[in-house]
Amino acid sequence: QVQLVESGGGLVTPGGSLRLSCAASGRTFSRYTTGWFRQAPGKEREFVAAVTWSSGNTYTAYYADSVQGRFTLFRDNAKNTVSLQMNSLKPEDTAVYYCAADLTIATLKEQDEYDYWGQGTQVTVSS
Repeated sequence: QVQLVESGGGLVTPGGSLRLSCAASGRTFSRYTTGWFRQAPGKEREFVAAVTWSSGNTYTAYYADSVQGRFTLFRDNAKNTVSLQMNSLKPEDTAVYYCAADLTIATLKEQDEYDYWGQGTQVTVSS
């Protein structure tokens, strides 16, 4: 079992930055694919970014086109956390952001493949 807790959301003006964190329980979390999704009001939840593990302790990050170049994933296995650094934020980034994880993910953007989810954290980008 893995439990996920997000933190770091808040209100920021356009162009600003926020750093979200996903803290996980579980000794083998370092091998889990961890993804970030978001859901804006009136819209479906969508993929934002994910980091995968492979043999040799290699991690690879993937990003949605809408956040590529603005968002960056960081993984700290010693602290069992995955962070999402969000820069150059836009009003359209406003959403509830969720952290999700699972040991084996075939399609990173497929939400149904993630068994473990956090409760979400609100990000509001507004002047």
